[in-house]
Amino acid sequence: MNPLIKQLSTYATYHRDPRNIGTHFVGVPMIVVAVCGFLSRPGFDVAGLTLSPVWLVGVAAAIFYFRLDLRYGLVMSGLLAFAGWLAHFLAAQSTGVWLASSAGLFVVGWVIQFVGHYYEGKKPAFVDDLVGLLVGPLFVTAELGFMLGLRKSVKAEIEQIAGPTRLRQLKPVAG
Repeated sequence: MNPLIKQLSTYATYHRDPRNIGTHFVGVPMIVVAVCGFLSRPGFDVAGLTLSPVWLVGVAAAIFYFRLDLRYGLVMSGLLAFAGWLAHFLAAQSTGVWLASSAGLFVVGWVIQFVGHYYEGKKPAFVDDLVGLLVGPLFVTAELGFMLGLRKSVKAEIEQIAGPTRLRQLKPVAG
């Protein structure tokens, strides 16, 4: 099986309720910017550029995405660069603002994620496989592409394995 399809379909099995997918459109970007924010310090000036751990981690993540798929690798690299750029604005603030902003984005992003998984009725994918932490942003990007009518064959292969999205019925609260 194609590694891209394997990663996305495995992740998709934890994310079939559209409400859960919707929360990921908000929570995952918040978490990515927060992690980039945390990794934006310390910064070192090298030839007029500020380098920090976020760029090393970003390059490693980009390599992961490129190994899965060239097109997604390009899109994810651009999105990671944008998140790193935003994070450097956080890092340029006072230590208190930098930490509070990064921590706030991180915590609120995860709260939103867990609300989505309540609707899904399943634990987050990373609980079973830490690679899910890297696949999450790719999944959100792929889902956005699917909504725009892109990569229909990828969507079809994922749905053949993970099934279509569907609303999960919540059990009534006993009172």
